[in-house]
Amino acid sequence: MSTTAPTAPLTYEQAGVNYDLIDPLKVAAQRAAAATGAHLAHHSLSEVAASRGESAYVVDIGSMYLASIVECLGTKTLVADDMAKLTGKSYYDGIAQDTIAMAVNDLITVGATPLVVQAYWAAGGSDWFADAQRSQALVAGWKKACDVCKVAWGGGETPALAGVVAEGRVDLAASCTGIVNPKSRLTLGEKLGPGDAIVLLASSGIHANGLSLARKLAERLPQGLLTDIGNGQSYGEALLAPTALYSPVTEALAAAGIVPHYSANVTGHGWRKLMRLPRALTYRIDALPAKTAVLEFMQRECGLDDHEAYGTLNMGAGFALYLAAQDAERAVEIAKSLGVDALVAGHVEEGPRRVVITPLGVEYGGDELQLR
Repeated sequence: MSTTAPTAPLTYEQAGVNYDLIDPLKVAAQRAAAATGAHLAHHSLSEVAASRGESAYVVDIGSMYLASIVECLGTKTLVADDMAKLTGKSYYDGIAQDTIAMAVNDLITVGATPLVVQAYWAAGGSDWFADAQRSQALVAGWKKACDVCKVAWGGGETPALAGVVAEGRVDLAASCTGIVNPKSRLTLGEKLGPGDAIVLLASSGIHANGLSLARKLAERLPQGLLTDIGNGQSYGEALLAPTALYSPVTEALAAAGIVPHYSANVTGHGWRKLMRLPRALTYRIDALPAKTAVLEFMQRECGLDDHEAYGTLNMGAGFALYLAAQDAERAVEIAKSLGVDALVAGHVEEGPRRVVITPLGVEYGGDELQLR
């Protein structure tokens, strides 16, 4: 039963996020950046050109590859701040994990082992750092997430940017550097082809994408962020479930001799990200992961049809692995042994670039995801 009066559907674009306006800048930046790769030759190094437009940038340093990424958390801190006012609790331990996950989960898509994380914590003023409960939670959560991923926390930057960042707020980001060693672990899609299996790793909630929509929905709800989503949990608490960290799974797969043919971090653009690789292949999904309760609640309360919901949110799938069919079930077993639910959800076919979610009758064409 819905908790809100019937209203017009609430979409991501109505919440202020329009990828048709954002993505062209990304493409323009990538084209300009590509011209700078030649500078590496001055150091007797070279870029891996196929990594341009992927989730991490890769450089050939001789005996191995070097991969790097920087990612911003986004607006999830606003939910944490609002919930802190309502409950008196600090949620920044989980927020720290979210921030690291944004970088690490991107880095591992190219087959890299994450080595070093750097922090960027930009506050709207020096007073932000004076809240000891919040600051200590951020530090503890950051260190804990580094331990899970077995990465070194190298350092970071903590500027006070009054006039740039809003007063009382913080902008969080992380960079991550890793190596692809041996080089045979490099995963950029060259081996991806028809017959490969698609394994989806379960998400832990909304992760850190779609929060603009989530916060807009809170304005409609009778108790706002404290609204029960139907399982005894408040909407705000459910939104703040930390993003799953997937590097333990990819490292375990490598240790078992399983090298994906491709990987995708299911973040912005939802399941359209399943066709991130710009090649003419069809990704057919035959089995769906369970939706987390908060995503099911959001779809219902926002009035989103399946095309909009799965094209915006992760809908229960946080990471996709494209594997040789004979490796798929073993990969699922490995993920589950590490506490990450997984399933063989579909397969790759010959055909136009598109995602077909057969159980829902939903299809995304290649023109719906233009990232390069």
